[in-house]
Amino acid sequence: MAVQQQITTVTTTRTHSSGTWSTGLFDCPSDMKSWFTALCCFPCMQCETVSDFGWCFCMPLLDCILPVSCCLRSKIRERYNIQGSIADDCLMVICCYPCAWCQMSRELKARL
Repeated sequence: MAVQQQITTVTTTRTHSSGTWSTGLFDCPSDMKSWFTALCCFPCMQCETVSDFGWCFCMPLLDCILPVSCCLRSKIRERYNIQGSIADDCLMVICCYPCAWCQMSRELKARL
């Protein structure tokens, strides 16, 4: 008599369907841990953020001319159906690089 086992995996996903970022660009102090990490070691916060997104943690180290930042922001928007465009993403990154990274970090934490 053979016994057969069946393994079932259940994946749940929380969605935030408002079409907007969960926090504003300048709401950095709303997540004190990320904000403190960014103040003390900005590259560490960047590496943690891309890891949370599922990318290689060293990607921000290649961000010499901002392509990684713009691409990550765009991909976060796509994944969570946040309104905007690649032009908006690049503008946010160029105008306020650290705030854009903190916002991306907060967004990923809010949606995990």
